[in-house]
Amino acid sequence: MPNNNNDQRRVLVIAGPTCSGESTITDRLIKKYPIFTRLITATTRKPRLNEKNEIDYYFFTEDEFRKQIAVGNILEYTYFENTNTYYGSYKPDLENKFSVGKNIIMNLDLVGANYYKKNYDAITIFLNPGSLDVIKERLIRRDPKISTEYLASRLKTAANELDNEQQYYDYIVRNEQNKLEEALNNIIDILKKENYRLS
Repeated sequence: MPNNNNDQRRVLVIAGPTCSGESTITDRLIKKYPIFTRLITATTRKPRLNEKNEIDYYFFTEDEFRKQIAVGNILEYTYFENTNTYYGSYKPDLENKFSVGKNIIMNLDLVGANYYKKNYDAITIFLNPGSLDVIKERLIRRDPKISTEYLASRLKTAANELDNEQQYYDYIVRNEQNKLEEALNNIIDILKKENYRLS
């Protein structure tokens, strides 16, 4: 397992419900510590506006995704029934990044977090935005035309993550409105405590 460099950790999982700020915090950490990079996820969903293959995601058809699983290139994956979409960790991307000495940040669900904790000695961090009301506000701000049904679906998933999943992560970090710097500093303290190489 890739954690043999003076026992320094190489994989970090930052998770949280929708609109918890995981992408923003991941981007800020990578900018501050360029030894970190993001794992590019494999998915069966269609590219959105301006998204590029092998940069934003590895885009596969469902058949291609299943073939990648069969040959061992998808290390772990999750199926989202409401959107009929698979997301998974793409092993070639992981190995390429390890080979050039990078630490890898992953934004995963609990299944993925547990996989990397068990197999790659990852520390797992759950971002808690404070309340469902904050999530609702952020979802509507992000997409003012969001449908009532889709909003309800996203909030139901977020409620489950807050109520039933966050306690299974190594750390819970609050990322409340207008307190991004505080959350970021708390995560940097965790990285130092948990022996991640930062330069």
